[in-house]
Amino acid sequence: MRSYSMNSTTKGLELVLKEVDQPKPGAKQVLVKIKAAGLNRGEFIAGHGLIQVGKSVMLGMEAAGEVVALGQEMTHIPIGEAVFGRMRGAFSEYALLDDIELMPKPALLSWEQAAGMPLSCMVVFDMLVLQGRLKPNEWVLVNGVSSGAGVAALQMAKALGAKVIGTSGSEQKLTVLNSLGLDHGICARQADYYDEVMAITNGYGIDLVINTVGGSVFAQAIQCLALHGRYAMVGYVDGQLEAKIDLKALHTKRLSIFGVSNKLLSPAERAKPLEQFKQDILPILHAGRLTPWVDRVFDFDQLPQAREYMQSNQHIGKVIIRV
Repeated sequence: MRSYSMNSTTKGLELVLKEVDQPKPGAKQVLVKIKAAGLNRGEFIAGHGLIQVGKSVMLGMEAAGEVVALGQEMTHIPIGEAVFGRMRGAFSEYALLDDIELMPKPALLSWEQAAGMPLSCMVVFDMLVLQGRLKPNEWVLVNGVSSGAGVAALQMAKALGAKVIGTSGSEQKLTVLNSLGLDHGICARQADYYDEVMAITNGYGIDLVINTVGGSVFAQAIQCLALHGRYAMVGYVDGQLEAKIDLKALHTKRLSIFGVSNKLLSPAERAKPLEQFKQDILPILHAGRLTPWVDRVFDFDQLPQAREYMQSNQHIGKVIIRV
């Protein structure tokens, strides 16, 4: 079968399409014929450290498709079942899906929409619910709201009853996101939105910050936090990995700052939140109350172009590969 890999060299990351053997499912796995797979910026950024120099890994982290073969203990899943989930090597014609990661594809979602859900929504669920403890009517600030994670955070936060302010350098993107429930959009490429945030919230501030941008907006977002505010650090597309922190604000406002990454987690630790996700979020998906926003779909052979498009920051939401 055809499959994409990423080689890490001293010169950077090299994308390679090659022929590999079709994988065989283990006892608690199914083999999925991939219909569509979602791009995630982190797997294409050398600075995220997902691939060691001199190593090569199969690419792709989330996908949707049909079950075509079963492991010995997977008799409860019918052949032909439409599924989606987090799976390694998703930029391939076939990939393995672990039983614990397997979710039935909501009938209301296309293959492309379902493919853009598993990783993004699990990351957002971690930020908003597991660590973010988001409550209805709280204020959420999403830095870089037009990114894949940003749009997913906007949509899930609205589905959970929160009020969302989003920042973006594009007024056009913010206008599009108004249709997805964005309460207030702030067109800002620099960290100069404090006064506007405080005006919008009548001086209250933000309960939960989602930072998909990086260190360039870190300090400003700390300023915006309200008493007992929480701060989720999920990305650094600006390449700025260091930032000043206002210790007085951290101390007096009783703030909580946390990172959102699965890089150092074991498979069991990554899978642990899935049961709560299936209980809390899957019904929202099946009811059509949360529909992933797909910006553009590329054919399988166009993954290099899809990567370039995503890295150009033209997109709103998810970029998808159709296999």
